Amino acid sequence: MEKGANGALPSETDDGDAADEIASLEGRLDELADARARCLKIGLISQIAMAAGGAWLLAVAIGIIGFDPIGLMAAISGMIGGVVMYGSNTTTARQVDTAIKDAEAMREVLVGSRES
Repeated sequence: MEKGANGALPSETDDGDAADEIASLEGRLDELADARARCLKIGLISQIAMAAGGAWLLAVAIGIIGFDPIGLMAAISGMIGGVVMYGSNTTTARQVDTAIKDAEAMREVLVGSRES
């Protein structure tokens, strides 16, 4: 368990310190929620890049679109870039989710210590 600003456990802090820590955690939770929203947007963009690259390659393979070396490179780059971005973003999203859970648990402890 993390210690408060003065080195005491959250249950050992007085009401002023607990209120400050709760306010700080609320700000941190807002920042983490914004980060989570960005992760969702980036995840969607990466999935679109993968789908667009795959659709382009499929269209070229079927013959709907004529062969174009630059288009082929763009489609392959979109697919590879989308996979890399999706994987990296998924890891970041998991870390943000863990940080949100930890901050919420700390907030509950602090709120519980103020009520008792």
